[in-house]
Amino acid sequence: MKTNWEELYVLSEHWKSDLLFYKDDLRFLHHLIGKYFIWITKAENLAMVKEIKKDLLKLEQTCEDLLAKVGKHIIQIGYLVENPKRQDAGVFALEHQHLEQEITDFIKTFRNNRKEVFTITEYIMDSEAFYTIMAPQEP
Repeated sequence: MKTNWEELYVLSEHWKSDLLFYKDDLRFLHHLIGKYFIWITKAENLAMVKEIKKDLLKLEQTCEDLLAKVGKHIIQIGYLVENPKRQDAGVFALEHQHLEQEITDFIKTFRNNRKEVFTITEYIMDSEAFYTIMAPQEP
């Protein structure tokens, strides 16, 4: 099998772009949770929010780690584009597949956590009666 290093380079640049998007989205999710956190009065709701915040922090760290790996990966691909007959090309192709799986796993986890944030936020808003707290008062 002949590896097309230019295609892998483009794919890796897409990974980097996607990860930067997810990083921004994680920042938004933190903001969303923080916006309602101060209004929470029920212990069960506080516990849910603390757990999801912990999960988001793990995701942020994973995202940062993946961004660093992808950055290094892009540099290595550049070397392989310049010299495609390098001895370590086969090992690098395997590393590429492994990195692709890590990113896929991250995205799955991210999507599940994002959905959970919205579900929990909606539940908390309903159970804490935010609508009555935040709704404009009748004159």
